[in-house]
Amino acid sequence: MDWLRLSRLSPREIRGLQEAKLRRLLSEQIPFSKNYRTVFERERIDPRKVKTIEDFRKLPFTSKKDLIPTDDNPERSLDYILRPDPKLLREHWPRMRLLGLLARGRARALAHLEREYRPMFATFTTGRSAASIPFLYSKRDVEVLQTAAARLLAVHGLTREDRIVNLFPYAPHLAFWATALGGLETGSFVLGTGGGRVMGSTATVRLIQKFKASGLVGVPGFVYHCLRRARETGVAFPQVRTVILGAEKLPDALRKRIRETLGEMGSKDVAVIGTYGFTEARMAWGECRGGEGGGYHLYPDLALLEIVDPETGEPRGPGEDGEIVFTPLEGRASTVLRYRTGDISKGGIVEEPCPACGRTVPRLSSAIGRRSNVADLRLVKVKGTLVSLDAVAAVLGSFQEVEEWQVELRRANGDQYGLDEIVVYAAFGNGTRPEAFAARLREAMREACEVAPNRVEILPLPVLLEKLGMETEMKEKRFVDLRPKE
Repeated sequence: MDWLRLSRLSPREIRGLQEAKLRRLLSEQIPFSKNYRTVFERERIDPRKVKTIEDFRKLPFTSKKDLIPTDDNPERSLDYILRPDPKLLREHWPRMRLLGLLARGRARALAHLEREYRPMFATFTTGRSAASIPFLYSKRDVEVLQTAAARLLAVHGLTREDRIVNLFPYAPHLAFWATALGGLETGSFVLGTGGGRVMGSTATVRLIQKFKASGLVGVPGFVYHCLRRARETGVAFPQVRTVILGAEKLPDALRKRIRETLGEMGSKDVAVIGTYGFTEARMAWGECRGGEGGGYHLYPDLALLEIVDPETGEPRGPGEDGEIVFTPLEGRASTVLRYRTGDISKGGIVEEPCPACGRTVPRLSSAIGRRSNVADLRLVKVKGTLVSLDAVAAVLGSFQEVEEWQVELRRANGDQYGLDEIVVYAAFGNGTRPEAFAARLREAMREACEVAPNRVEILPLPVLLEKLGMETEMKEKRFVDLRPKE
C-alpha cells in the first residue's frame, strides 16, 4: 500500500487491514513451514479458524531458543523457511489462486514461485549469549525490506536530494543492508564506508566532506567517534542535517552530545534520530524527524507488533509496558510467528496520531531495554545482585566529562572461583580529578544498579579507543566478560 495513504488510515482501517493479512498468512503461507506444521498439528490448531487479532493471540509464541541449533537438529532455523511443494499448494491455496498460477504456463509459474520463496540472501543475528542464526530472504522479502527502508528514510525526513554516508560495517547484518537498499529504492545517494574496520575514522571524515553529506547513518559510538575526530582536526560539517543511529541503544546523553558536537561544527537544526530493528524482523522502524524520542512509526501492512506481559505472555493495553512480540505479515523464506524479542518497551504501543508529523500509524515507544541484558551478566556474586547493561550504560553516559568508557567483568585475584568484579575504564578531558570522578561514579552506579565498580581506571583516550576496538571491530566492545565460562 502507498505509504502516504497508509500513514493516514484510522485505527479501525488499520485493524481491518492487519486481520485480512493475518488470515491470508496463516491459511496460505504458514502451512509451507515445516516447524509450524508440526506445532499446529501437535497443538491441534486449525490456522483457517484464526479470524481476528484476538484469535491470533491464542497461538503459541516463538523465541530465539526455538531457533538455536541442537545436536539433533544442527540446522534448526531452516525449519522456519516456507517451502511450498505441489501437494501443499493444492491443499492450502484457494482454487482461483492455483488456476491463476497455472494459467501463467509452467516456466512463468516456476519463476513466480522462485521469486516468492527461493532463498537468495541472508542476514545473521548477533549476540553474546546465543549462536549466530541466519535469516533468509527470497526476492520478495528483499523487496519488502526495500519498501520498509524507503519508508524509514521518509519518516526521518530524508529525500532523494540528500546525500547519505552509511557508516555501518560491511557485514551480513540488517542495519547496513537496510540503509543501502533504502537508498536504492528511493533513488537517494548512499555511500557505504564499511565502518571503522574498513575505512577508519580519518578517511570517513574526508568522505563526508568530499561528498557534502547531509545525512549520516551508523552505530552511535562510531558516529560520535568520527565527529569527535573531525572536530579535533578543525573540520566543519555545516551541511549535515540528519544523523540516524541504529544497531545499538541510543542513550539520551549521547544523542545530546552528538547534536552539540555538530552544532560546534556549523550544523544547524540537526536531527539526531533513533531506529529500532532486529534480524528476525528483516526491517527496521524509526522516529520521525520532528519527534526525537517520541516513538518508532510502525508499518502495519508489513508487520504486526504486540506488547505482552513478559512473565505471563498476556496482552498489554495501549501505552502499557511489556515485551515486544513480532509477526511479519508479508514474510516468505525465514518466517516466525509471535516472535518474542526479549525487548521490553516502556510505554508500549500507542495509536494516537503523532504530535510531530500527524501520521496515524501506531508508534512503538522509543524507551526499549533488552530483557536479556540482565541474564547475560550473571552477576550473582556481586553482593547477590543482577545488573542490567542498560542501567550501567545510562549511568556512564550521564557524565558529560566522559568521552569514552568500557566495563570489564572479571574474577577477583584471577581466581576462577572468586567473587565477580566490575572494572570501569574511562577517558575524559583535562580538568577532571580522577578521585572525585571515581567517587561520583560509584555513588551513581550504586543508586541505579545497587552495585558499585570495584575499580575505576582513567586511561588516555587513544589507549581506550584501542581497547574498545573502535576502528578494528565490527562494533566497539563496551562490555567485556573475562570470567571463565561455566
